[in-house]
Amino acid sequence: MNEVTEFTVLNDEFFSTVLKACSNARAAALRAGHPVVYRDEAGRYVEERPGGNRFEVRFDKTRPRESHIVVLRELTPNAA
Repeated sequence: MNEVTEFTVLNDEFFSTVLKACSNARAAALRAGHPVVYRDEAGRYVEERPGGNRFEVRFDKTRPRESHIVVLRELTPNAA
């Protein structure tokens, strides 16, 4: 009788590779002068700009694509 071995690519090595790729893409975009928007650990949407400034933002779908990000406040290093 043949044993069926469970195989998955969704392992620690895969997740580590994905995190590294995301980090590299973020850094490359910032170096190229592009802002990067992501969700932080608190669930906020954050726009990080090439100069290092970070802002809490929201999306306004009623605005044109070029201006659909609305800045709510600047996030300082100790912002909660």
